[in-house]
Amino acid sequence: MPSPVAYNISPVPYLGSLHVPVQRYGPGSSYQEGDHKLVVIMVGLPARGKSYIVKKLKRYLSWLGFNTKIFNVGDRRRLVADDAAAVAAGAGASSIADTSVTATASRTDSGNIADAAMDTDIVPQKILQKGLLNKTNKSYISPEVFQRDGSPCSQCQSDGECGGRGRRHSSAFFDPNNEKARYIRNKVAMDVLEDLIRWLQSGGQIAIHDATNSTIPRRREILNRLDLEPDINVLFVESICNDQDIISRNIKLKTKGPDYIGVDPAIAEADFRARLKNYERAYTPLGDYEENRDAQYCKIVDVGKKVIAHNIQGYIESQCVFYLMNINLQPRIIFISRHGQSEDNVLGRIGGDAPLSAKGHKYAAALAKFIKQQMSEFSDRLQQQRLQQQRQKLLLSSDEKGFEHCEMGYDGSSNTNSVHEPDPEPMFNSSAATSDTSSVNETTQQKCEIWTSMLKRSMQTSAFFDPEEFTIRNLRALNEIYAGKREGMTYEEIKKLYPEEYEARMRNKFYYRYPGIGGESYADVVQKLQQIIVELERKRHSVTIISHRAMVRTLLSYFMDIPSTHMPDMDVPLGYVYACEPRPFGNHLTVWKYLENDDKFIKIDTKSALRIGPAPLMTPASIGDA
Repeated sequence: MPSPVAYNISPVPYLGSLHVPVQRYGPGSSYQEGDHKLVVIMVGLPARGKSYIVKKLKRYLSWLGFNTKIFNVGDRRRLVADDAAAVAAGAGASSIADTSVTATASRTDSGNIADAAMDTDIVPQKILQKGLLNKTNKSYISPEVFQRDGSPCSQCQSDGECGGRGRRHSSAFFDPNNEKARYIRNKVAMDVLEDLIRWLQSGGQIAIHDATNSTIPRRREILNRLDLEPDINVLFVESICNDQDIISRNIKLKTKGPDYIGVDPAIAEADFRARLKNYERAYTPLGDYEENRDAQYCKIVDVGKKVIAHNIQGYIESQCVFYLMNINLQPRIIFISRHGQSEDNVLGRIGGDAPLSAKGHKYAAALAKFIKQQMSEFSDRLQQQRLQQQRQKLLLSSDEKGFEHCEMGYDGSSNTNSVHEPDPEPMFNSSAATSDTSSVNETTQQKCEIWTSMLKRSMQTSAFFDPEEFTIRNLRALNEIYAGKREGMTYEEIKKLYPEEYEARMRNKFYYRYPGIGGESYADVVQKLQQIIVELERKRHSVTIISHRAMVRTLLSYFMDIPSTHMPDMDVPLGYVYACEPRPFGNHLTVWKYLENDDKFIKIDTKSALRIGPAPLMTPASIGDA
């Protein structure tokens, strides 16, 4: 791992006027105001995890303090409104044979998939040739575009104006030989690029162009346009996936996205597979062309199993590549909790290194039992999902379905006889599914590490974990924010003795730095936890973190994409456990609260648990961390 980089963090003075700097704190030696901006250009076929990578990368860069924004071409495609002249001109004007990205898929409320199999070679071809069947009158609607009300989209059917709202382009829209659609796709991608450039010019720092960008002509046009802008660096990130299990699961998730709302899962999957075949016909991976132009690029193969980097030069680019090298899809849970109540908590003192109180020891014992139980239940859930995936693979290999099973009316109804079973969001690592039926019947207990700070109250909270079952690590990076000269004081004492300092902290807690040698701010904490975050992304098993209030706030702000402006005001009391589980579309958070009288944990509403705003006036028992 690289050596730590010295950061130039602008603190808020603790005396005098309050200066609030821009939300950025990159290394002062290599990234200053007015330096180069960065455009990340995504590349790759649909269902290869691009949007997953984009969201993680954006969340990480934003957490580090860089003003980052995603520009999704698929979202614009579904809302595009081209005038008649543009569409007419596109019939033969564009020479770019390219395709556009599918949307960042978002789950629908149905949560169901078609569990019956289909002939994926026959059905898409029939869709390409004949279009989608209108069950009402048994006639075929144009294969290019279909709408919720069943009427064709004028964008591709005629030269008339198309508002695009409510319309969903079928697989034929992505045919590289479809001249009109090709023009529209390319125009949308370049329009999004113009929006991206304007945003960077207005103060943005890192912009992500989320699209397939799967041909050399498209990438050439993007590079040529960005070359006209001063001080903009470009990084191509290509996501390649060769694991058919992952691709199949991603396809099923895509069929629940905006392009297929209300569409039968079987017909949606057939259409999406046909779309993929169209993309594959025109797809050219990153390679010689980009290298001849000395472009920076990074190829991520099978979500981090293999990484290829070329000509990486900038600081931010290197941070992106290093982060992406460490991500993985292994199912796991990150449990985050504050330590048990300490003696300083009882007195209301911040910082220090006090031991646990009697209540703190009781919580420590309960936490160890709770985590052990949760890991057992998680292992059982993984086992059930492996069995379910195995049954689905057997169905796919044995059940032959003809096109008659994919007929669909445009009201979203279907005449299939398949049974739709609930489908909780699947674990998406290919290792979770195995072709050996005997191996899936073996119960495998998920491993879990315990990470604590090096302060007494944190280490003592881990004392009840069996070291033969749990690996325990004590990490200085998880130590509480250091209050400098104010260590051991209460907030009431600070308010009374140092009122200006108290007011400065209340006005901007994120950048306020405690006075004295070693005094820290929340911005310092982000720097301190950067390597912890990368290590958590690298881990392929669960981790329980027992730390302190500022650390818990900062970790949760990363996992839940909470802005730094809100981070210091998150209410994270003692006795709460936050369980973050990586999912294809983000992290799923479950919150548990310890009931001391019943000596047990109960699940509580996540939104109410993550209250953001000035904390209530703290009682002595509720504080003790800075």
